[in-house]
Amino acid sequence: MSATLLRNPFKGAAAAAPFVPGLLEHLPNALVVFTMPTLQLIYVNPAAEAALDLSRKSLQGRSITELFGHNEALKDMIAEVSEGRVVMQRQEMVLDSLPGRIHQESIPAHVVVAMLETPNLMMMDWFPIDQQISSERDERVFQQVEANKELMRNLAHEIKNPLGGIRGAAQLLEFELPEKNLREYTQVIVKESDRLQTLVDRLLAPHRKAHEMEFFNVHEALERVRSLVLAEFPHGLSIIRNYDTSLPDLLGDQEQLIQAVLNIVHNAAQVLQDDMKIGNAQIELKTRVARSVTIAKMRYKMAVDLHVIDNGPGIPEEIRDRIFFPLVSGREGGSGLGLTLAQTFVQQHQGFITCESRPGLTDFHLQIPYRKQEIVG
Repeated sequence: MSATLLRNPFKGAAAAAPFVPGLLEHLPNALVVFTMPTLQLIYVNPAAEAALDLSRKSLQGRSITELFGHNEALKDMIAEVSEGRVVMQRQEMVLDSLPGRIHQESIPAHVVVAMLETPNLMMMDWFPIDQQISSERDERVFQQVEANKELMRNLAHEIKNPLGGIRGAAQLLEFELPEKNLREYTQVIVKESDRLQTLVDRLLAPHRKAHEMEFFNVHEALERVRSLVLAEFPHGLSIIRNYDTSLPDLLGDQEQLIQAVLNIVHNAAQVLQDDMKIGNAQIELKTRVARSVTIAKMRYKMAVDLHVIDNGPGIPEEIRDRIFFPLVSGREGGSGLGLTLAQTFVQQHQGFITCESRPGLTDFHLQIPYRKQEIVG
């Protein structure tokens, strides 16, 4: 931690004694420091900037009341701590939205208020409850998926060994059959063996050695996906580009990312076929930069934030919690491997996929972090 005392970073805010932010810059929780009794902000960490959708500069001179409205529960917490009744106060509450903020919804959060050692300075730390629930859910899903992948690998190997023998025996039997019409049965065996072989290869493919990593443009990869899907579904489907063109190049396996996104977009297109008949089918490809993200308990400065959003009927409720598991499909004739493979490819890039779905809107959210050497400037 730097020993340099950092003074008030907001010119014009109430004067306060020097303090050392240090590790506060790297905390995953949103945190602000403000003066007493004016409640004016003198410090905002990067996680709070991201949570508030506002920069430090735009927060200059604002007060806690401006940020979260006249929240009586928060006022009581601040009063108890400032009056010395308690050293620290912790509570769950709903933080109201700041006017003009990009995200207008209120935030259920764990809130901590405490005095700092520096006189007349107080800190407020908060962590969205839904983010904690999501983090715990993602960890459970990750463990379940890992267990399922191990099971499927073992099962695939067990299937693959006798499959070649069955196919070979069927071909030999075909030459021995006296009547040609009987060969239809052996051809069924051969074709089904080939189908199972393809299925087994798809189960094993993600676990083989990945291709060499290279820098690539995420939007070029998305354009390839868009072209492929529109070539297959040329009528009645609109694929909207909503790109943040400031995204830096990503270090990874471009073909794996293309396949992961293609699996998701192709699934969406297939469930939108009724909407295509009336020209109402829509898929949106949306990219943004995510800052100060935590993925699988690892902290990253930046990540690619990618959404695939469709206006279809939604994922059946009974399988929503299992859509990334192998052989789970909500579509008749589906193999149930597309999303499993997509998740595997993204996880190999230290990222994650989540999904929110309701009738009229399904949103697959992919996040892939940039490593330190990828961030320039």
